[in-house]
Amino acid sequence: MKLVILDRDGVINEDSASYIKNPNEWIPIPQSLEAIALLKQNNFHVVIATNQSGVGRGLYDISTLNQIHNKMIKMLQDVGGAIDAIFYCTHTDEDDCNCRKPKIGMLEEIEKRFACSLKKIPAIGDSLRDLKAFRGIGAQPILVKTGNGEQTLLDKKYPKNTLIFENLFDAAEFIIANY
Repeated sequence: MKLVILDRDGVINEDSASYIKNPNEWIPIPQSLEAIALLKQNNFHVVIATNQSGVGRGLYDISTLNQIHNKMIKMLQDVGGAIDAIFYCTHTDEDDCNCRKPKIGMLEEIEKRFACSLKKIPAIGDSLRDLKAFRGIGAQPILVKTGNGEQTLLDKKYPKNTLIFENLFDAAEFIIANY
């Protein structure tokens, strides 16, 4: 199965230290929607795995999260793209759940839903917690420099086998050519 896992904030859309709390704050990173469309056109299943602790912190509710995702899905449809599934964790770090990245519970759920191993599957994130989770499940960690990516790159704590790209579009082109 041709599958790609994407973090959301900082990879697909602009991130914010004060969280993306409503659809108006959800702004796609240039070429990110086109990157997803390109992956879909090349027969990849595209899955999002995103921490959304803003729900757990009471900053927005599940209904608002769904509205944000509906905006993303509509904008993707407008450029010929689609998402096969969205997995999210609404817990905070204090909840110590197994689904919040850098833990791998959310990724294990993806394995179950798609009945496949994530070993060596390309997985794209912008933060250390994304890359640690991807490494923990055996996926191929890919760092984009958008969102928190530049800082993650400077910190140099990411897994040694991490591939690094400017943005989601560049990563998508590499994945299409190599997977």
